[in-house]
Amino acid sequence: MQPRVTTSTLLKMKQEGKKITALTAYDFPFASYLDKAGIEIILVGDSLGMVVQGKENTLSVTMDESIYHTAMVSRACKYSMVIGDMPFMSYQGSLDRAVENAGRFLKEAGATAVKLEGGADVCPVISALAKAGIPVQAHIGLTPQSVHQMGGFKVQRDEERLLKDARDVENAGAFSVVLEGIPSPISAKITQTLNIPTIGIGAGSGCDGQILVLHDMLGINDRFLPKFVKKYADIAKIAGQGLESYIKEVKEGSFPSDEYEYK
Repeated sequence: MQPRVTTSTLLKMKQEGKKITALTAYDFPFASYLDKAGIEIILVGDSLGMVVQGKENTLSVTMDESIYHTAMVSRACKYSMVIGDMPFMSYQGSLDRAVENAGRFLKEAGATAVKLEGGADVCPVISALAKAGIPVQAHIGLTPQSVHQMGGFKVQRDEERLLKDARDVENAGAFSVVLEGIPSPISAKITQTLNIPTIGIGAGSGCDGQILVLHDMLGINDRFLPKFVKKYADIAKIAGQGLESYIKEVKEGSFPSDEYEYK
């Protein structure tokens, strides 16, 4: 069995030029698939609000919901690093409250680390968590929790600000940083500048690793997909075919046949 992925594992992968794989998961069965496949990072994203709960954005996801889903994922993982995504308003208030909430992911949900959104503005939080022994993955660029402030999901092109945010979160103690919705040349420059790994989503191939939302890349959702999503399977189509066959056989009386009955 391979040793479990740690922050040191990821740093070494960056130093050796080995790409890091990351995906989201929200429950035990899918986390098991990802863990057995060898995904280095599983993020229990607040994207669960959209892909699991069917909401328009991530803002209403609660701490208790995040802990619940993260605990399910953690129970499935023997190799992958599990990162809990801190929901909106769980860390934007007092530092004490931020540390308390982040600590719940490690104590109650079995996560290895937490992720939070923001650049220079959240550096005091990152520092406080790092000092408390809680590994932090930062997230800059397009930050979904700031969707209203940004006026929608827009590509971020301010190179000077993005580079500053990246340096700031590294200096504050983040062990890695997600780069979202950033033009490839800027992401590549950030990656070359930082000592910590960068994980891209809609940020090009120059990052140290890549992450996608599981339900998007496996075609579980039939909704609109962003430009950066590649669909590696079409589970919605396969599931639809299976359901149609089940309905047909039940209606016509061919299921259950003798082989599925007790005698």
